[in-house]
Amino acid sequence: MTRVLVTGATGYIGGRLVPQLLDAGYDVSVYVRSAWKLRDVPWRSRVKVFSGDLADPVATRRAMNGVDVAFYLVHAMSAGRGFRKAEKQTAETFADAAAAAGVRRLVYLGGLHPDTDDLSEHLASRADVGRVLLASPVPAIVFQAGIVIGSGSASFEMIRHLTEVLPYMPAPRWVRNRVQPIAVRDVLRYLVHAVGVDGDLNRTFDIGGPDVLRYGQMMNGYAVEAGLPQRHIAALPVLTPWLASQWVSLVSPIPRQIAVPIIASLQNDCVVREHDIDQVIPPPKEGLLPYRTAVRLALRREADGEVETSWQSATVPGAPSDPLPSDPDWAGHTVFTDLRERRSVASPGAVWNVIEAIGGEKGWHSFPLAWAARGWIDRLVGGVGMRRGRRNPSRVNSGDVIDVWRVESIERGRMLRLRAEMRMPGRGWLELGVEPAEGGSTYRQRAVYFPKGLSGRLYWLVLLPFHGIIFNGMAASILREAEQTEKADQAGPAADAGTGEKERAR
Repeated sequence: MTRVLVTGATGYIGGRLVPQLLDAGYDVSVYVRSAWKLRDVPWRSRVKVFSGDLADPVATRRAMNGVDVAFYLVHAMSAGRGFRKAEKQTAETFADAAAAAGVRRLVYLGGLHPDTDDLSEHLASRADVGRVLLASPVPAIVFQAGIVIGSGSASFEMIRHLTEVLPYMPAPRWVRNRVQPIAVRDVLRYLVHAVGVDGDLNRTFDIGGPDVLRYGQMMNGYAVEAGLPQRHIAALPVLTPWLASQWVSLVSPIPRQIAVPIIASLQNDCVVREHDIDQVIPPPKEGLLPYRTAVRLALRREADGEVETSWQSATVPGAPSDPLPSDPDWAGHTVFTDLRERRSVASPGAVWNVIEAIGGEKGWHSFPLAWAARGWIDRLVGGVGMRRGRRNPSRVNSGDVIDVWRVESIERGRMLRLRAEMRMPGRGWLELGVEPAEGGSTYRQRAVYFPKGLSGRLYWLVLLPFHGIIFNGMAASILREAEQTEKADQAGPAADAGTGEKERAR
């Protein structure tokens, strides 16, 4: 059986590719930086998980042992100083480890770009990585794709929010540039089929859907599928990529750190220049999905709550990544906590249902204006803000995003721990839990904050007066909703039974 290693399995493409490789009959391993993010994915028990940093040659070599085909599906959505050099070095480490382990093929998903040196740092870095893999002793297939259209992709979210929020839109000149989007299911099909490509084939392949569109046409194509009027778009020469990314960050949930490289990558036409992939991996009989069909499917999957992976899962630069230390490890640290504990007549199950559905459209159960204000402040300082929402309205897994929080740990039915990804001088967590108690349940809510320096301590002290309102109101509202919902559920069967008795009496 062919053994396959997938890097980037916690990301948008990698997280969707793994189950398809498993269904195709391959023996799959994954190599990730944060293994805890995979605790609740449905395919976790079917793969072997290696944890480590791709820049670590020893850990990367260990993950490569016995592997036939290795996927390189990582790329930092960042414009930080030196990131391009770091990305190239990481790719070199990966390629060297693959050669040492006797891997027979590498597969990489890069970015579609014109044949020019005038590329954004983001696209230039992707091109660098492709060249590194092609220069290694291990044959590589480097796919170069443009905008990927699918439920949960950052590009799709950007198109959606710009179209829905702005009926009249001043836009940069790049809305007139030509792009060739591709449906995520077609990207995944190419990746899966690449495992079975024999021989020493070592080259790039451009891949794209059947439609070549201007970016403005893509937005209006989305409007048609979403049932919105056509948008009026005015291309202005004065909007620089940086200014445009700030605008996108304000009107969409895409954080500035992700919006900047996406916008910068749209400065050139990105159109397929050759179709040689058709000779290696023939297209499906029905052809690749047209753009509007891909949009229609993405909207349908979101309406059905079937978004497997999302750009939201990407680690936000600057956000804390370490899990909450266990309580004994707090010794010697400055730590602030806010603990609330309440008894309720509601059952533990009823309370848990409210806990797990927190955030997103449900909100945070207290002082919504304060939560909204905190989200806008976070957006203005370059943070993620409150607009990321959640993938599923009632269920979350480890690694999922809920507004400005990330699910760090979940013990379903008992405890949900969220880690703050908002900009602040320190690290913060929020734990919500429930336990059985005589006559109902006990609800526990704990906010934990590790301040950084004097500013971190002042930050906590400034917010302290609001905690009594926000956290106390949250606990009261969660239990009130749980009790009301359970009471209504219990009354429903009784009412139905009463109606049945009356019908029989007639």
